[in-house]
Amino acid sequence: MRNLFVIVSVFVFFALHGQEKAMTTSEITAFKNKVSATSLSTKTIQSDFTQYKYLDFLSNLIETSGNMAFKAPDMVKWHYTKPYNYSVVFNKDKLYINDDGSKSNVDLGNSKLFKKLNELIIASVKGDMFNDVDFVTTYLKTESLNKVVFVPKDQKIADYIASFELFFDRSKASVQEVKIIEPTGDYTQIIFRNRTLNQPLSDAVFAH
Repeated sequence: MRNLFVIVSVFVFFALHGQEKAMTTSEITAFKNKVSATSLSTKTIQSDFTQYKYLDFLSNLIETSGNMAFKAPDMVKWHYTKPYNYSVVFNKDKLYINDDGSKSNVDLGNSKLFKKLNELIIASVKGDMFNDVDFVTTYLKTESLNKVVFVPKDQKIADYIASFELFFDRSKASVQEVKIIEPTGDYTQIIFRNRTLNQPLSDAVFAH
């Protein structure tokens, strides 16, 4: 069953994304410039998402879904609505968690690691991680998407994250999918849909 799952997953991946090829130097430059321009002009993002969690000891993916909101410069909210009600808000140097009414918070400023992870989350939502010197970066392309793989140099980050993979729509240079791979091989895959940019977004959305 495990082998069948892996084979089906690989087939679906290539069916959706096509064969990957390395970008040329000129393609990388043009792509980075386009993404950076989009990122600089992005003040708010609102999107639905579906999240898949792969754990080696489970035969099926864990699927959750909800909506995400971002407001520049540093506010992000992930609101899970299925199969449970759970929200995580990153607001400046604080992390607020609301687990179906049970609330808690973490001071990110007291931990360089968590602060860095928060920066990575915000950068991955916007798609602008190219100037981060803490990663080895690889640029790939398919017929419909551009893919960037970020492998952390910092061992403290590498203990938690083996790599980030961002998938960009080639025409709009916006992030369509994020994949976070753990050192164990387990991963979290987030696919965005119904994405809107620069629509009015109240600070109240990020209330805790």
